[in-house]
Amino acid sequence: MGNRYFEVLKRASSFLDDQGVEGQSILFVFLARKQWSKTDWLIHLNDEMTKVEQQQLDADLALLAKHYPAQYILGYADFYEQRFLVNEHTLIPRPETEELVELCLSENSDEPLTVADIGTGTGAIAISLKKNRPNWHVLAVDISAETLKVAEENAERLNAAIDFYQGDLLAPLNETKVDLLISNPPYISNDEWQLMDESVRTFEPKAALFAEHDGLAIYQRLAQEATQVLAPKGKIYLEIGFQQGAAVKKLFQQAFPKYIVRVLKDLSGNDRMVAVTPNEKMG
Repeated sequence: MGNRYFEVLKRASSFLDDQGVEGQSILFVFLARKQWSKTDWLIHLNDEMTKVEQQQLDADLALLAKHYPAQYILGYADFYEQRFLVNEHTLIPRPETEELVELCLSENSDEPLTVADIGTGTGAIAISLKKNRPNWHVLAVDISAETLKVAEENAERLNAAIDFYQGDLLAPLNETKVDLLISNPPYISNDEWQLMDESVRTFEPKAALFAEHDGLAIYQRLAQEATQVLAPKGKIYLEIGFQQGAAVKKLFQQAFPKYIVRVLKDLSGNDRMVAVTPNEKMG
């Protein structure tokens, strides 16, 4: 006895908790590998675990114990009802970023627009927008060639026609006028390093996470560069750190004095997004 699924998983979960790792992460990986729903899990709780399954579980457990992210173990993460390939060259898409996508979609119709996703990572934002707004012409930029490979593969797998560009922020767009500019840039300050989960600090790409000037460096550059590429009635949507609302609002209000700059909260009640939109009253 002792080799039934629920007993093995319970022991594995307790082991991870003792290592300072979220115990439930082993169940998450196990169910994903089995392609089981929670209902399947309840049906099979008392089944015996095979030797091959035990070996796979032990291997996954060893990685999780080193704070290796579950999504990297599986090679994918789910985002906005699609499955995206991820690896150590890409940030793992977060639920908060789904809210940025939702905001952008809720405020813009399917009329033909040119949309640029800056710092695309896995391509999660760009691809989600394209899947929901087929008439949009979506451009995606990332500074990392390795990251773009993953984004391009995701676009191909999910059948989303995106134009990818390698380069720094808005530079690759040249003379293109953009109707919607959207970005989840690096925004964590070096001071916040110790607050980050160890799995993030150790394994996720630092260039996609951290920025100078208290995490504001990329916003400072985006605000200036956006004045050159934004179409006359264009809009900007940004993800921000929960303490950056006032600072990012100020940067974009200075760059776009005639626009309305809003700071919006995520579902947890934290400042999470900034929207820069034309003031219709000013014409």
